[in-house]
Parts: sequence; C-alpha cells; structure tokens
Amino acid sequence: MDEKKSELVAKVPQVTLLFWIIKILATTLGETGGDAVTMSWLGETTLAGNGSGYLIGTAIFGVVFIAAVLVQIKAAKFQPFLYWLTIVATTTVGTTLADYCTRSLGIGYTGGSTILLILVIASLLIWRWSTGSISIDTVGTPKVELFYWVTIMFSQTLGTALGDWVADTNEMGYVGAAAVFGGLLLVTALLYYFTSISHVILFWAAFILTRPLGAVVGDFLDKPVAKGGLALSRYTASLALLMVIVALILVFPQKPASKTH
Repeated sequence: MDEKKSELVAKVPQVTLLFWIIKILATTLGETGGDAVTMSWLGETTLAGNGSGYLIGTAIFGVVFIAAVLVQIKAAKFQPFLYWLTIVATTTVGTTLADYCTRSLGIGYTGGSTILLILVIASLLIWRWSTGSISIDTVGTPKVELFYWVTIMFSQTLGTALGDWVADTNEMGYVGAAAVFGGLLLVTALLYYFTSISHVILFWAAFILTRPLGAVVGDFLDKPVAKGGLALSRYTASLALLMVIVALILVFPQKPASKTH
C-alpha cells in the first residue's frame, strides 16, 4: 500500500534512457529558445549596448518559470507535459540568466561558473539539511518540490556557463565541447553501474552535465558558420526540437518515479 501511495504522489518521471534523451533535447531547446528571444527577437543591437536584452529575456522566462513551478507544485500527480514544460522553462531562464551574468555583468565564464556552482552546492546542502535527502524519489511534497526546482534552475544556469566556457574560452569549438561533456556523461554512467559511488550524487552530476551538452549543441545549431555553427534559424531549430520532444512524450509514455528505499 505504501509503495502504491508513493507512486501516486510522485511528481517526477522515472529516470530511464528516455528521460535523459528528452532532458538533453530540452536543454538544447532552452539554448536555441533563449537565444531566439534575447538575440533574434530583442535584437543584437540591444545586446551590444547595455546588455538589456539578456535582462529582459531573463525577466520574461523567469515569469514563465515561476508560473510553471507553481502549477507543477499544485498538480495532484505527475503530468509529463507539465513536467517537461517546467524543465524547458528552467533551461531558457538558465540560458538568459547565465548570459547576463557572464557577459553583461562582466564577471566572465570563470566567475559566473564559480558562483553558480556554489549556488548549486548550497541548494543541495540546504535541501539535504532541511529534508534529510536529495533523492528525486522524495519529490512529492511542495517543500521538496520547491528545493528540486530551485536546484534545477541553478544547475541549468551553471550548465550554460560551463558550456560557453569550454566552447569559447578554450577554443575547442562546439563539437569539441560536446565531445567533452558527452564523454563526462559516459564516465558518470559507468561510475553509476560499476562502482559503489552514491547514485544520488551521480544523478545530480549527470543532470548538471546534460545542460552544457545541450547548450553547446544548441549553439552549434544556430551560431554562424564562421564561429563553428550551422547557422540554422533559431526559431526553426527551436520548433523542430519542440516537436521531437512532444513526439517522444506521446509515443513513449512515462511513469512517475517511486521510492526505491
């Protein structure tokens, strides 16, 4: 009976291969969608001036993020489309917020990544101290959900900064950066299956790493050819990614996570 009750109140999906595929697609959509608003819609001239494009974009997506989280928390059970809408909201606000912090505020990729890493760790530690666990199996009450989504928002923002840092600062390019983060994800998966390292810690490590992977893939799709990208339309790329995500959710129904311990 307790196990069935846990499944009924679970508000997040089971962590399967499909989960990670959609997560990477969602983070890629967050990059192209965020850039579509701050760079294409608001215009490069605005960004070149005082950086208000990033700030306005962050405000727009911040409102969407807050609204999505509130609806998610009020939902009685796990709803795939609502969950992934909230994830996409965290990726878009993470994209614009990271760009604002690292570029407009002048703290650079190193400073921005360091601050955001501290915020992610602090969020996880406070969550652990307050509830006794940071496992996604426990995400079923408003308090835990709030910790969950704040941590995710920070991790998405951190991932954007890390992706730009590796791709731009180290001159590896988007393909090289994607290979780096893809390799780190593979290592994390191997550690998950073949070592005794905490699965909870490895989950959050993988969750963070999917964001810079999606960020550099998104940049690869929409950045100019001269900068190593494919120069695809940000709107077209975003729409295509959205359609694939929707199709995967419809074709492969997801089950809510349940407690395993």
